[in-house]
This record gives sequence, structure tokens and C-alpha cells, in this order.
Amino acid sequence: MGLDMIQGDHEDAPGQLELNFMFDDALRTCDRLATYRQICGQVAREFNLIACFMTKPFMGVSASGCHHNISLWRGGDEKQVFASAVDKEKLPGMPGNFTYLKGGENTFMPLKNEKKPGPVGLKGIGGIIDHLPALTAIGCSTVNSYRRLWDQGFWAPVYADWGYQNRTCGLRVSAPGRFEYRAVDSMVNPYLMAGAILKAFDDGIKRELDPGEPESRNIYAAIKAGKKVKKLPLSLGEALDALAEDETIKEALPGEMYRVFMHYKRDEWEKFLATVTEWDVNTYLDALP
Repeated sequence: MGLDMIQGDHEDAPGQLELNFMFDDALRTCDRLATYRQICGQVAREFNLIACFMTKPFMGVSASGCHHNISLWRGGDEKQVFASAVDKEKLPGMPGNFTYLKGGENTFMPLKNEKKPGPVGLKGIGGIIDHLPALTAIGCSTVNSYRRLWDQGFWAPVYADWGYQNRTCGLRVSAPGRFEYRAVDSMVNPYLMAGAILKAFDDGIKRELDPGEPESRNIYAAIKAGKKVKKLPLSLGEALDALAEDETIKEALPGEMYRVFMHYKRDEWEKFLATVTEWDVNTYLDALP
């Protein structure tokens, strides 16, 4: 399929798999994820199975995220070059499936003798942190998404902060030259998410937003010690409210896209609020006021 796989492993939850494939430009990466999902779902059906992309099917075990490892590049070879790791003569599919952009400058790389991302990268991180509440509406776009954030202790991020290999923060520098955006799960629309992240980058660079110093402590310990950190929305309704107030991220949903997105997501949230669930019955059926 042209997915140049880096790693695959069984994750913590039952039947849960993590797959990592090579980076490329945003649109091509979105295409690859969308194509993989469709084929994975079809193959599962042929074996009378379900390929489940639901964020949190089980409480008490890890949810399914879709962490985005991101860097920001400029320049380089505009030509698409064939990925040497695969043999196009032996694999099916169109030749374009197996091409990547080559070269350029990764603006997230640290300067010489520095540990932090480069100046452009830091401003990009600043933009993400500033817009994280609105971005959460796109990255965590279902009612069920917020089960992941409430079931703490399973590496789901709840706070708008960043650090090095710090899984208690919404953002972490996962390797030199890139950072991992963690407030996103397996039900994400990758096209909307990529556009929103680029908008946040652009705003952070233009406004020269400072993300502050990286947090090395467990974020819960840091807060207990007095650190003030913005919390992510903890429901779809709260996240949609944040999106409605963020003009920058709304611009990532141009034309009718924002209106349509909000229409369907508000409808989803309101239908959930109007539904009597199993929890309601178990909690209140024989309650004496």
C-alpha cells in the first residue's frame, strides 16, 4: 500500500495494536491513514471480525490514541522520489503510493549545543499550547473520546503543557527534530486535524508565542507544587464551546466546513445528553431520594 512501516506492536489493551509508518507531507500522510483504515476494516469483515477504531471500548485499560509525531520543514527537493525501502516491481498499487518528498530543513531540530527545539519549532509548540482547547474538539471528536481523558493513569493527556518524554503532558518532544501531539485519538479525521495543527503552527510563529520551559516533573506533581496549567476540555460539549471561541482554528475549517462540523457534533452531544444510559439505570433505578 506504500505504507513504509517503521514499527508495529501489541499495545496494552486487549486486541490493541500500535502501528507507526514513515513521515511525509501532511496531505499524503492523511491519505495513507484513511486508506489503511478502510482496508483494515474490510479485511476484518471478511474474517467475521470488527476492526474497532472506537476510542475507549473498555474502561480500566488503555484507550486508542492516534498520536501525531510532527515536524515543520521548509525547502528541499520538490520532486517526489521513490522510497528505496520498497521494491515497486514486486508490490501492487500505483507508483505514486511509494514516493516521498526528499530533503529540506527541519525547523524543529535543536540549534548547535542546544537541547530545545529550534526557534521556529518552539513558536510552533507555543501555538499548539495556546489553541489546545479548540484543537481538542477536532482531535477528540466523539462523546466517547472523553472517556479516555477521564480514565486517568493510562497516559492520556489532560493538561496543556510540554516536556521531553513526559507522557503526562499534552505535548512531548519524542525525539530530536519532532514532537508528539497527544490530545488526539483513533476516531480523528486526519485531514481536519492536520489543517488545524498547521493553523496553530502558523499563529504561533507569527505571534512568536513562547511555550515556556519544558516540564520534567509528572504534571500532577507539578500542579500540586503550585504550577498553573490550563486543562483540556473534558467533554465534547466543552471542547465545541472552545472551538466556537477560537477564530484561528475555525479558519482551518473553511467555507461550509465549520458550520457542518459544528452542526453534526452539537447534534451528537445533545443526543447523548438526552439519552438514558445503562449507568443511569444502574445508579438511579432503585434510589430513594
